[in-house]
Amino acid sequence: MSGALWWIRRDLRLVDNPALAAAIAQGPVLPVFILDPVFATPRYDPASSRRYAFMVAGVRALAADLQARGVRLHVAQGRPLEVLRALLAASGATTIHAMEDLSPYARRRDAEIAALLPLRLAPGVTVHHPASLLTKQGKPYTVFTPFYRTWRSLPAPRPQDCIPVPKRIPGLTCAHPAAPLPALDSPPGFPAGEAEAQRRLTRFLEAGIARYDQQRDVLAADGTSTLSPYFRFGMLSPREAAVAALSAVTAAGSAAGAETWLKELVWREFYLAVLFHFPSVLKRAFNPSLREIAWREAPADLAAWQQGRTGYPIVDACMRQLLHTGWMHNRGRMIVASFLAKDLLLDWRHGEAWFMDQLIDGDPAANNGGWQWASGVGTDAAPYFRIFNPVTQGERFDPQGHFVRRWVPELAEVPDRYIHAPWSMPALTASLCGVALGRDYPAPIVDRAIVRERTIAAYQSAKSASRDQA
Repeated sequence: MSGALWWIRRDLRLVDNPALAAAIAQGPVLPVFILDPVFATPRYDPASSRRYAFMVAGVRALAADLQARGVRLHVAQGRPLEVLRALLAASGATTIHAMEDLSPYARRRDAEIAALLPLRLAPGVTVHHPASLLTKQGKPYTVFTPFYRTWRSLPAPRPQDCIPVPKRIPGLTCAHPAAPLPALDSPPGFPAGEAEAQRRLTRFLEAGIARYDQQRDVLAADGTSTLSPYFRFGMLSPREAAVAALSAVTAAGSAAGAETWLKELVWREFYLAVLFHFPSVLKRAFNPSLREIAWREAPADLAAWQQGRTGYPIVDACMRQLLHTGWMHNRGRMIVASFLAKDLLLDWRHGEAWFMDQLIDGDPAANNGGWQWASGVGTDAAPYFRIFNPVTQGERFDPQGHFVRRWVPELAEVPDRYIHAPWSMPALTASLCGVALGRDYPAPIVDRAIVRERTIAAYQSAKSASRDQA
């Protein structure tokens, strides 16, 4: 039997890996990971390349798992087309098997390679391919709820659908010189690799999923699965996660939490489907009537937002969590995105780019979808006139201020009643707390009394201009 290359991309796992299974079915396998220079350079600060470090640590963990099964991972560096052509010649493999990626860059890259080399793509980034989720008119969904209903109507994934880990993998020798992996460690708080993904999934199913619907928005609680970085690089199979969620839906005591988590898994697939069908969303708003909003140019305000120095404690706490950990609670992402686009009236694409540079789980589809939703310009977006109030958001989702005090220690002594609006403290209370606005903690950089009218006017003006041009 002829051998095959298993080109590893967003599938750093052995469990439920259709591309690996297809390669093994063909004969001896050469697992290959290519360090593509396209993904090596962060946009803002080289110190913020935590996602790249997480990926590299995941590759190293996968290499160890493969070694335990009798095959060596081959790491190469360069443009994928050139590397794969050389590897085919050096190994004698006749086919390249890889898991399909749905991003515009990946689709262009794969189309170029498939035109010249024997590339075979397998599904696996989503449970149901975007092409199988269409309206009765054969069009892509742009609203989540009907997308979810259709997703649920398709045959549900079953435990037996998940491909087990092969005990041994027959190896294919290769004379091509290997490249070293960069000496990067997984970021603190997120050990990379399939084993950690499985551990987190098990812990969440045992201790978190039953309360997920009640705890997922509480910023200070350990109420989420924290699996998003592992989905980002395929250290966890979406099908395996969906099987676990569907099983929990039918279990006593966990149905509501499991259904809520399942919807979050499907939101991920919704945004991947949007990107698949409408790749232009990475460059512009999905809603054509809101593509020409007169955003403010305020570099100082953008920098204050990026560094968690806006004077609004819940916003600053979330942004500092991102700076320190490379991750942010989903409720926090909605709060800070609304603040940037609708309070500061700064272009949402600034926030999208900052998140992609900082987030360990930064994924083009989910990140873009979330930002367009929060700024009111995307598919199934929050209405443009819905503007999150950071004070009431803090009071609701961090009522005792535990989250704020953790990430904004300047406010540690502020009483609960003022923790989300420290400017409202009486002078004596502020003095006793050791907090002087403008010295110990910034004064608010925007007056929210004028925010709503300014934002609605900018959005309405864009909509009116769009109608006039139609």
